[in-house]
Amino acid sequence: MKMEKENISLSQLLTLLINFLLGSAIVVGVGGSAKNDAWLAILLGGLIGIVIITLNHFFILRFPDKNMFQVIEFCIGRKITIVFTFMYIVYFLYISCRVIRDFGELMATAILPNTPIEMMSLTFCLLMGYIMYLGIEVLARTSEIFTPYLFGFLLLLAIFLFASGSVEFEQVQPILGEGIMPVIKTAFTELVFFPFGEIIAFSVVYTSLTNKKYSLRVSILGVGLATFLLCVSSLLMIVSLGVDSVSRSNFPLLSTARVVSIGNFIERIDAFVVFIIMLGVFIKGSMFFYAGLKGLEYIFNLPYRYFAFPVSMIISLFSILVSVDFADHIQEGIKLVPYYLHFPFQVVFPFILFLLVMWKQWKGKSKGEEHGSKKTNSQIIKETNKT
Repeated sequence: MKMEKENISLSQLLTLLINFLLGSAIVVGVGGSAKNDAWLAILLGGLIGIVIITLNHFFILRFPDKNMFQVIEFCIGRKITIVFTFMYIVYFLYISCRVIRDFGELMATAILPNTPIEMMSLTFCLLMGYIMYLGIEVLARTSEIFTPYLFGFLLLLAIFLFASGSVEFEQVQPILGEGIMPVIKTAFTELVFFPFGEIIAFSVVYTSLTNKKYSLRVSILGVGLATFLLCVSSLLMIVSLGVDSVSRSNFPLLSTARVVSIGNFIERIDAFVVFIIMLGVFIKGSMFFYAGLKGLEYIFNLPYRYFAFPVSMIISLFSILVSVDFADHIQEGIKLVPYYLHFPFQVVFPFILFLLVMWKQWKGKSKGEEHGSKKTNSQIIKETNKT
């Protein structure tokens, strides 16, 4: 069955990348292991993210019209690819469940404590299912429209924090007080997987780009801007709350917003932070959802829209069942997910695929040269016979 061609512009790709990387990273905070040098760890993590997105373009440049599943099929055939595709579907949908759980816990704990988390998860997943039924183009346009508000609200939050006198730059000192090793360790053991390694979900998006020529530049810009926003938000948390308060808070950015108090009039600007978080979580959850749907499309050879609503209900259910409580959810995300899921799916399998593509192309090139040399020899024989 012929699949419908979808188109995404470079500006839409940029906004999708920014919101995706902010996503749940801005909900729970990242780089906490580096303490008051968390912002430096994020900067280093951003450089790693640029390397990751550049390596991803190895496949994009060689197979501009193939997504990750089709590239795997090119290397090892359809039967084995179906097994790998199924594994990736489970991975993508599981991470989508975790992202939705992050947002559900935030809403249930801090914003709507009397509303059951199941209801919020169901509502959010229904919206995701509807957007995916309409197509990735609709998600891209949604991201493009609302991203300027994200920048505006983050700027307002910074202005209000300075205006209320809540900022103490001494909190960020001493810089590199424990040396550079905690920063490097945090970047290479945490940030390389979450959030930057999760860019692998975009391996199914680049085929829809209208202009692939500048996709690498735009992708690097997107990772750079997301790193800058994460770095700024981390600095705002540290200089407003202090390292100890940030480490104790489940949702440090929300706690930072609650510090704002200007003349006992401008207070509780939680809505700004909730909007930033909601947009990021929605885009990130939807991108992982879309990647899983594209895997189902590959296996069953049916348009992914057919699976949008049923799979969204599965995500809604498992976002609740995935962990007993928020503490268990966070521990699972720190101790198990990076090593048992992120590492194989973000590093091991893509590296094997890289080697297979190189071997396949080398084999094809050597065959072409052999065929060319045979043709040349036959031409020489014909010319000799003529003379």
